Formats: sequence, structure tokens, C-alpha cells
Amino acid sequence: MIARRSLLAALVPYPGSRVRIVAGGDVMLARWIGRKARLEEDWAWPFRHIAETLREADIAFVNLESPFCEKGPYEQPGVMIFRARPEMIEGLALAGVDVASIANNHVRDAGAAGLDYTLKRLQDHGIAVAGLPDGALVIRGRSPFRFFAYTYDQRNGNWKEDDKRLAGLDHGRMSEDVRAARERGETVLVSMHAGVEYAAKPSKTQRDFARAAIDAGAAAVLGHHPHVRQDAEEYNGGVIFYSLGNLVFDQFQRKETQKGALAELSFEEGKLTGWRLRELTLAGGQPKLV
Repeated sequence: MIARRSLLAALVPYPGSRVRIVAGGDVMLARWIGRKARLEEDWAWPFRHIAETLREADIAFVNLESPFCEKGPYEQPGVMIFRARPEMIEGLALAGVDVASIANNHVRDAGAAGLDYTLKRLQDHGIAVAGLPDGALVIRGRSPFRFFAYTYDQRNGNWKEDDKRLAGLDHGRMSEDVRAARERGETVLVSMHAGVEYAAKPSKTQRDFARAAIDAGAAAVLGHHPHVRQDAEEYNGGVIFYSLGNLVFDQFQRKETQKGALAELSFEEGKLTGWRLRELTLAGGQPKLV
């Protein structure tokens, strides 16, 4: 079991040298998940069993697969559009999420206004955003951690042009981002939204991009999008989690999509010293540790 940080530790300045990061996969707060939370009269319902585990981390990361939408519509039957009610952010707040990636294929499902509203909603709750040009910077003690996020697609079949604020799977841009952050003395983690849905093994695209990120100086790559767990591997001094699977999702049609994982990474003075995977099961959309 992971020891809980004491109340005293939470009240005094952060000691600085040791940092534990916990990262989850796809979080989708719309569709059935949103309906269930509303019926339960508990907007944080999806995170009730996993919130404490995420809060115990020094930095908690997820991929936010559904933008928040101020006015709706919140459901469009037969259309693969994810729009979450504003109140659903209460789950992220309960879980103490520090960083959310928005670089994914559903980020623009609520249009330009929805993207802007999502950024404001996250900012108002103190959640840093990865997926924009500068990434997300989180400082713990003496150690600065930079989270960059990149996606294979941001249009989801609904747009003819890209939003230039959002980062795609551009090896050159990613490598420049990582190297620049490393030159500033930052520890870098790269979020990668890519791969083939429901595939048990990572694709060449995933492997090439993830390894390029490590070669550029990233300590870890946090993968998602396939909605199922895939392999993790140590590579060139770093670690790659090709797909962490689902964290909060309503894909009940496959057993594999109802399993996920949390990646736990340990750092000492900004250097990766260890990692492990903790398996999850999604019981009716709610993640629980196995």
C-alpha cells in the first residue's frame, strides 16, 4: 500500500527532493457518465473510489476526453460528440488532479467556445493544461516538471482546419519542445494521444513518437486513446506507457475497455528513479483499484 501523506506534511513547505506522479488514461465525463452523475445527484460520482489514490500523489495527471460545455446540448444520440456539463469538473477537483491534457480528438466537440470555456473552467479550479504551446509547468520543491501533450487528430471529423493552439504528432515540434525544456532544467513528461482503438499492441506511430520523445530528453511518455491497456517499456533511460486505457468511460461493450491502469512514477531531484503500473477495473464507469 502507498503511505498517505500526513496532515502535517500538507501544511508545511514541500520538502523538494522526492516527487511521486500518478497518471491515468482517458477521462470522459459526458454521455452515460454524465447522466449517471446527474441521477446520483453527485457530480463527482465517477471519482469516488479513486479520488484518494490520485490525491495522495504529488502530481496527478489525466487525459480529459470531453470538453466542458456551458450551454449544451449535452447529448446527441447517434453522434460521437462528447460534451460534459460544467458541474462534472467536481470529480477532477475531488481527485486533486493537477494536470489535464486536452490534446485529443474530442477536444473541439463543443466548438471554439467550448474549448475556451474548458480552458477557463480548468484554470478556475487550479488545473494546469497540457496540449497548448507552452505545456503545463508544475513545480514541487526544487523540481520543475513540464507536461507536453500531442494528439494524432483534433478535428474528430467535424472541422476542416486545425486549431493552431493544439499540438499534433509533429516529431520536430515535440523534440524542440522537449529539448528546450530540458535546457531550462525541467523534467519533461509527454502525453501522447495516438494508436489504434482497442488494439492490444502499440502501433509503429506510437513507438516512433514515444521513443523520439525519450531520445529528445523526456523522462516518460503517458499514452492513451486505444481505450485498452497496452505494454509499458523502459527505453533509453526513460519509460513509455503506450496506453493506460480508460480511467473514466462508459464503453461497456468490451471487457478490455473496462480495464485501465494508473502509472506511478518516482523522481528524486527531478530524475526518474522508479515506476510501476496499478491495474484498474471500471465497475459501471467508476474506476477501482484491483
